Amino acid sequence: MAEEWSFPSVLERMWGREPTTRRGPRPRLDLPTITAAAIEIADAEGIGGVSMASVASRVGVATTALYRYIDSKEDLLTAMADAVAPLPPDPEGMHWRDYLALWTRAQRDILLQHSWLLAISANVPPMGPRRLLWLDRALAALEGTGLDEGERVNVASSLTGFALTDASLIHNVLGDSQLDKAGLKGASDYGEALAAVLDPADYPALSAAVGAGVFSGVVGWVDDGDFLFGLNLLLDGVEQLIARRRAGT
Repeated sequence: MAEEWSFPSVLERMWGREPTTRRGPRPRLDLPTITAAAIEIADAEGIGGVSMASVASRVGVATTALYRYIDSKEDLLTAMADAVAPLPPDPEGMHWRDYLALWTRAQRDILLQHSWLLAISANVPPMGPRRLLWLDRALAALEGTGLDEGERVNVASSLTGFALTDASLIHNVLGDSQLDKAGLKGASDYGEALAAVLDPADYPALSAAVGAGVFSGVVGWVDDGDFLFGLNLLLDGVEQLIARRRAGT
């Protein structure tokens, strides 16, 4: 017999499953109001500025009163990670590839807009209603492709991971003090620095790539072409998988 399980109270609230009582005064707050206040603080100050005390002050209650609605900061972060996502784009009428390209870029842009999300574990299965809505829409876009349900979930997970990795890379290089100390303002400077230290005898392939100018001509660190290259590489793989399934191999 499977072990019994239950949602944490914050997830019960997020799904509207928490029992309500008619006794006593009507609560002054609710989870969406508290979560919105926490997101405002995180956007302005980073995740380090979010605490039960700072959120309580933002919504105008004592810190102890906040625990009537949410059990811990960890639960608050769970609610924030779900609530900050907008509604996913609608796949209706779109080719699966066009939709997943839009879907992946939108996820990457959410992470760039709210970089504090990168400090929250994003590599766990989604359980909140908003994040699961994004997963549902990706699976819907892949209906009729010949991929089974497990393959469709894996496609969505791989694209989500790519969006997370790309956003993390951009966030880290833009905020890296070591790069600033070294005077490296972008990929072109990085390429010049590599050319100065690489010995072709030890790094023949990398030296050849740097010599060919792979880092030249990029203003700053971020090049949308890099994102599109990785995205299309993944989508090309999905397209090949779909072709094999349709061929019965």
